[in-house]
Amino acid sequence: MYGQRKSVVVRKLLLIPVLIHSIQVTSMVREISAEIEKLTEIARGRGAKVRTLTPEKIVVSQWVRFKCRYGCKGYGKHFGCPPYAPLPDETRRMVDEYSLGLLLRFDGVPGRGSFGPDDIPDDFHDWFRDLILWVNGTVHMLEKTAFYDGFYKAFGFGGYPCIYCEHQHCVAEEAPGVVDESLRRKCRHMDMVRPSMEAAGIDVFATAKNAGWTLETIPCKDMEYGKIMNSDIHSIGLVLIE
Repeated sequence: MYGQRKSVVVRKLLLIPVLIHSIQVTSMVREISAEIEKLTEIARGRGAKVRTLTPEKIVVSQWVRFKCRYGCKGYGKHFGCPPYAPLPDETRRMVDEYSLGLLLRFDGVPGRGSFGPDDIPDDFHDWFRDLILWVNGTVHMLEKTAFYDGFYKAFGFGGYPCIYCEHQHCVAEEAPGVVDESLRRKCRHMDMVRPSMEAAGIDVFATAKNAGWTLETIPCKDMEYGKIMNSDIHSIGLVLIE
């Protein structure tokens, strides 16, 4: 009889760590669910749509940076762009260290209303300032909110070349000579600059599709760089949390 009681007690004691682990997991799930709800409300309050997705739904490909390197006028001019941005292999490994991503969608161009190709200047980076700040500012806000809420691994990927240096060129663009990674230490907005999704090798089209959004390329007048035919623009950002 004593041996049977002892056996029952031992079995119950062995169950304690399992129960504690189960309680901890349940608590963690509740915490991250509450944080996702909070971040979603913040994003929606800033006019963005939100979808959650797991790391395997975030598509990273080598070809993406070739589009930056051969075709984008922002290449080498901003610290959030190649060649300063992380390589695709680095991005893939980093994304896989997270359990969840918040994909953000921004529709339209604030302050511009409806416009056509003839409204857009040749040097259009500053013309889209409000859009770029909307996207990257929201990503930055969500990342920092999650970080200070205890989700210390939170990290965001924005969109478009950085434009935080108002009325100034990025240090990377001002510097003469070859591209030098060490210039990053002179960034005026080190705390805010994050790589754009595409700069880090993320296939935005495929990733958005995995979240249930279908993106299409925007036609340009006479296929001229930057002279987009309509204002139906959808921009994407990403915030990873663990």
